[in-house]
Amino acid sequence: MQRFKSASLVRNGLHSCRLLSHCRGLCSLPDHALNDDLDHQVLVEGKAWSRTAILNRPSALNALTTAMGARLQKLYKSWEDNPDIGFIVMKGSGKAFCAGGDVVYLYHMINKGKIEECKQFFSTLYAFMYMVGTCLKPHVAILNGITMGGGAGVSIPGTFRIATDKTVFATPETLIGFHPDAGASFYLSHLPGHLGEFVALTGERLNGLDMIASGLATHYLHSSRLPLIEEELGKIVTDDPSVIEASLDKIELVDKCFSHDTVEEIIDALEWEAGRTNDAWCTSTLKRLKEVSPLSLKVALRSIREGRFQTLDQCLVREYRMSLQGITKQVSNDFCEGVRARVVEKDFAPKWDPPSVEKVSSDMVDQYFSPLSEFEPDLELPTELREAFT
Repeated sequence: MQRFKSASLVRNGLHSCRLLSHCRGLCSLPDHALNDDLDHQVLVEGKAWSRTAILNRPSALNALTTAMGARLQKLYKSWEDNPDIGFIVMKGSGKAFCAGGDVVYLYHMINKGKIEECKQFFSTLYAFMYMVGTCLKPHVAILNGITMGGGAGVSIPGTFRIATDKTVFATPETLIGFHPDAGASFYLSHLPGHLGEFVALTGERLNGLDMIASGLATHYLHSSRLPLIEEELGKIVTDDPSVIEASLDKIELVDKCFSHDTVEEIIDALEWEAGRTNDAWCTSTLKRLKEVSPLSLKVALRSIREGRFQTLDQCLVREYRMSLQGITKQVSNDFCEGVRARVVEKDFAPKWDPPSVEKVSSDMVDQYFSPLSEFEPDLELPTELREAFT
């Protein structure tokens, strides 16, 4: 996966082991999680040469809010400007790194007609994700536990990503009638072969070893050694290469099926392979594709394909436009329906509109990638000040 300009500066001046050795000393959100003390949603730890941002909403699996995004922007800007801070660390409280954006908050805001608040949510968090991807100082994310959606967006663009035996990664947006956002169309489109399409369309979960094998993570260690990593990040425990290689066994079949041009052709290829080989992976993948939003499947596939030829900022600008289409219901109510069925009421029986892939028209998909209106401004990112590699 391509790294960003800030990462190239790191490579020119520091090897990862040198950097790490210099450190010294889709989720279910309960209602009360929406009212967390704003001052404590992001905590800070100071070390001699680093600062650590701690995502601190453990009851909500550290789901991101607008306030958290704004606070993180201010913190990172001050740390970048401080010559006494060498690098930045991010981690989560409790059993999650970050389960993504607070979709329950969005669900309630949409149903109250507060679309401007939703726009502010996306623009604030996307801007912070771009800041991580163009950070002027090395960035280390400790992905211990659930790392999904927006949680990947605030970590994958950074310099180093440490996965553990407890890491659970996914981009499960199609399951709730949305599209893989938060920069996912950038980093997933740069994965080996067509693994990105598979992960984006199915929402399949990857563990820490999968993340290492695919390049989503840069380091791996057992969670029992996390106290040591807090003291000395350089003591990375890598796993046996043969075990890592085993997680790549299904890549060939993924490429064979997910390299097709359309969702219909991908499904046909999986059905053919399942009928020919009775392969359990093909069967389970087909089952998953039939559970998710048909519209989201087509939108996600096109998003990943476009992201393969775009920079991070271009992906985020496009994803912001797509997210506004998703929350305003101009194309479909799938996002609210998906959150209702899987997170709020939990009947796990979403009524997708359209109900099948065959009924998703090209015009519907095209509209998802169009501006909300001719007067709706696009997301503005400081690309002149913080340029990202392609």
